[in-house]
Amino acid sequence: MTETNNGTMAAPAPQQSEEPLHVSVDDHESFMQRHLPDLGQEVEDATVYTWNITNWKKLERKISSPDFSCGVHKWRVLLFPSGNVTAPPNDSMSIYLDYADPKTTEGWHACAQFALVLSNPNDPTNYVVSHAHHRFVPEECDWGFTRFYDLRKLFQTSDPTARPIIENESAVVTVFVRVFKDPTGVLWHNFVNYDSKKETGYVGLKNQGATCYMNSLLQSLYCTRYFRKAVYQIPTDNDTASESVALALQRVFYGLQTSDQPVGTNELTKSFGWKSLDSFMQHDVQEFNRVLQDKLESKMKGTAAEGAINRLFVGKMKSYIRCVNVDFESSRTEEFYDIQLNVKGMKNLRESFQDYVAVETLEGDNKYQAEGHGLQDAKKGVIFQSFPPVLHLQLKRFEYDIQRDAMVKINDRHEFPYEIDLEEFLDEAADRSDPHVYRLHGVLVHSGDLHGGHYFALIKPDRETRWLKFDDDRVTPVTDKEVLDDNYGGESTNGLLQHQRQQVRTIKRFTNAYMLVYIRESKLDEVLGNLTDADTPVHLKRMIEEEQRVAERKRRERDEQHLYLTVKLITDQSFQQHQGFDLATFDDKNWPASEVPTFRVLKQEPYVKFKARVAQSMDVSTDRVRLWVLVGRQNKTVRPDVPIPDHDPAMTVEVVRTTMAARSTDLRLYLDLRGEHDKGHPEPNGNTLMIFLKYFDAAKQQLFGIGKVYVQRQMKVGDLSGVICESMRWPGSTPLRYFEEIKPGMIELMKSKATFAQSEIQDGDIICFQVEISEKDIIDLENQGLASSPVAFYDFLQNRVIIHFRPKDEQSMDEGFDLTLSKKMTYDMMSQKVGDRLKHDPSKLRFTTTQPNGQPKLVLKRSLNQAVAEIIQPTYLAHQTPTILYELLDVSIAELETKRSLKVVWTGLHNKEEGTYPFLLPKTSTVADLAEHLMKTVVFSRDGSRRIRLFAISKDGKRQEELNSLDMIGNLLDASEIFAEEIPREEEEAQETDKVIYAYHFYREPTRAHGVPFRYVCKPGEKFSETKKRLAVRLQVPEKDWAKYRFALIQEATFRQPTYINDDDCLYEHKFLADDVLGLDHMDKSNKRINGPYKNEALVIKG
Repeated sequence: MTETNNGTMAAPAPQQSEEPLHVSVDDHESFMQRHLPDLGQEVEDATVYTWNITNWKKLERKISSPDFSCGVHKWRVLLFPSGNVTAPPNDSMSIYLDYADPKTTEGWHACAQFALVLSNPNDPTNYVVSHAHHRFVPEECDWGFTRFYDLRKLFQTSDPTARPIIENESAVVTVFVRVFKDPTGVLWHNFVNYDSKKETGYVGLKNQGATCYMNSLLQSLYCTRYFRKAVYQIPTDNDTASESVALALQRVFYGLQTSDQPVGTNELTKSFGWKSLDSFMQHDVQEFNRVLQDKLESKMKGTAAEGAINRLFVGKMKSYIRCVNVDFESSRTEEFYDIQLNVKGMKNLRESFQDYVAVETLEGDNKYQAEGHGLQDAKKGVIFQSFPPVLHLQLKRFEYDIQRDAMVKINDRHEFPYEIDLEEFLDEAADRSDPHVYRLHGVLVHSGDLHGGHYFALIKPDRETRWLKFDDDRVTPVTDKEVLDDNYGGESTNGLLQHQRQQVRTIKRFTNAYMLVYIRESKLDEVLGNLTDADTPVHLKRMIEEEQRVAERKRRERDEQHLYLTVKLITDQSFQQHQGFDLATFDDKNWPASEVPTFRVLKQEPYVKFKARVAQSMDVSTDRVRLWVLVGRQNKTVRPDVPIPDHDPAMTVEVVRTTMAARSTDLRLYLDLRGEHDKGHPEPNGNTLMIFLKYFDAAKQQLFGIGKVYVQRQMKVGDLSGVICESMRWPGSTPLRYFEEIKPGMIELMKSKATFAQSEIQDGDIICFQVEISEKDIIDLENQGLASSPVAFYDFLQNRVIIHFRPKDEQSMDEGFDLTLSKKMTYDMMSQKVGDRLKHDPSKLRFTTTQPNGQPKLVLKRSLNQAVAEIIQPTYLAHQTPTILYELLDVSIAELETKRSLKVVWTGLHNKEEGTYPFLLPKTSTVADLAEHLMKTVVFSRDGSRRIRLFAISKDGKRQEELNSLDMIGNLLDASEIFAEEIPREEEEAQETDKVIYAYHFYREPTRAHGVPFRYVCKPGEKFSETKKRLAVRLQVPEKDWAKYRFALIQEATFRQPTYINDDDCLYEHKFLADDVLGLDHMDKSNKRINGPYKNEALVIKG
């Protein structure tokens, strides 16, 4: 490997050669030509330096040559005579080229190609050489070869008549150096810590997975400043970026305009309605451009931007047929947004335009039927009536190859100029007042083949700015050669040196221009004119600047988090709204945390200052505020423990936490607010207790926080009656029952006549009261599955869980509703609650659990009557709301669980989907029973056998998987789709010598299966022309469409491309393997069914 002298790997392995009796090292020009390959760069300077070495074995571990110059740089050779390997064995000599100039200058670099040679001092044709090229920078200022050559072989040779390289401990080191010009400043750059904004003034776009095609087009549109200005003119003040393409695109453009970091496009693709998987599917740039332009055009209607896209990109062309001998012309004018030009067979862009407007002569058998003139000789062609200011030219790099019977990428050389005059391609009547000279503005490049690759854009943003390469998140300057020559396509040499044994050959370039953007010279300043501050929407700037401020604040908060403490404050108001245990919910994984006032406090902030801040936020005087620390008790409850003393002005908030609530990472406090007319807070002297009251309303099935009260330890529990009745405005005689909320699962009835001391009540305890209800009311509530006492209601709270329900056939994850249920509820109780919400018979609901990603998992069986806790099961994702899918059925779930609901797609005799038939049959029914029911439903063909075959489709969409007539339908997979066809009489009557094969439909690629596969009979000795006739009768395809069908033999086992069949071939003679099928290649006009692993869905933008 090529390495720096510190031993780290730095470049591909060098090419070495040992060449006695060949080119002499002293013949500098011939030696460089042989050993330094042409790298296609402009040479700034070249030099050769020779250094004589003697007393080799006495040399120090590291020596360096005198400095020598090349270009404006000084260099030297570093030699390690015994190697530079830290670990033994040191069996190789090491040698490097070192940049000898002072390395303190910031930002220096030099791009050099070099060959290091060690030769015999008496025979310059006896040598070893290695070459490399490198960008010398402060971090990598030397480059060369740690294992240059085996030391043993340098001192002795296997041939006793040959001289060793090192003879009499002497040798000659020769270094050949070429320093290259670096006009872009990024030649051989490793792009570590590269700053696109600093170097070019532009930033890139992040790639989401396979969105480079989108990024290249977006950069081109962004640099078309007239277009950017028009996008900014679309009103989006009230839009949401994730739902509005216009706003999302404005945000991307503004990011490119102002950010110094690559800009993300997730928001934009989300506004398209794309899911994350769509970002990993590569689409066609032209298709994406047209769909996006259509969407934006509709958004621009009725705004200041209306018509901008037409004015910018739309031209007109005329298709005509003109008679030669009579005065008659038939023509049609149509608009175009881009022009698709042929590449194959065309040397350059001008030839492609000439080909586009080439005139075809209609004569002989191909005469034109001219209205009123009969058959006439005629000229047919296309001519341009106008060209738009911005011309998008799509080079047809992807075409259908008739000989290969497949789509291929055309990598042929196709040249395009910086400037082109298109006036010769205009109609005679076209307006020529303004020159039609166009300048190249952008080159969109595809690197790869038909099945994938990478896109990037080369753009000249304006007259002054140089050409730039926009490659996803990186923007770099480029040379003219990188814009033009490197993207013409064609062939290049394999880069081998002349002396190497392999034959120098040319190889196809797979990187070439795919789309060209030209701007009319006379419109250049208007199209690329600078945007002013007023062109950017005010609301957009305000929105993004606010987001940036928030992001910066959050970043600062993260950086300073260790200095701060989070304080959560429970107030009487938050307690009154709380539905649950304790005074608030903090860490319940089944229930959202309570919304309580939260403060971010410096740990070293004095407590008295924090207390004053709390008082200010509550708009009360500080003397009315007393704060209690909440602590976690051993029984897992969180209650106020002691009030915080405020007599020490030096006590910090952190001291409060560590001394009074050491087990908590944050600080939880209760705000004890003294009444305006109270003289002071009761002192916690052991006799006065602060307790909290909750009220359970059986009618409303709710728990209300009433507030705190102070009581004496010797008071009786029943003495609370007066305070409660006054607070609730109830008559004083209202009968009450009291319960102590000890902990979840332990709610105990209290004795009214017992004292608080006897009841072991302490500060922070909670007492729940309830108005006594009659035995009849208790029975009524319990019959409805409702709580009749706090004990039962607290049990519900302990087991409550929020579940999200949404329809199973609804694609959107946002649809549905939430219900709060108890984990102890049964399937039937859950079904009742959902039925009440949907106003649907609960017995006709079917539920399916989901996976963490929301996809269906298992259909729930009512017969098991599971508890909700079993249904939802613990999720491994924290605080994720369980989701259950529901279906509205026409039959009861009880009936459905003993029967099987099936849908059968009927394709009849002619392989066409004629209808889908639903059946509800006992699970014990067989496939034969299903066939009998289907026979009573479908209409048979007069020419058919009146026998049915039931089958599923294989995963690849190419074969039928026939169902066994004896199998019970209850054992069929739920996800399997069932098809049925009438067995053709031809198959019924097939001879033993006939072959029955599988056939399927696809379009262009064998993986793009569509329709329903079928079986077909091959006859011995039958030419395929006859086979096709029988196929046409079987499939009943219109003659016009049948002419477009092509037929191929698909052989999966051998991984071959489809073998297309000629009329003279005999299909029967092929030795069919198990996976071999007949493929019918044609477009799917029905769009009903796409099979196989790849779904060729069209690109859609929704937002």
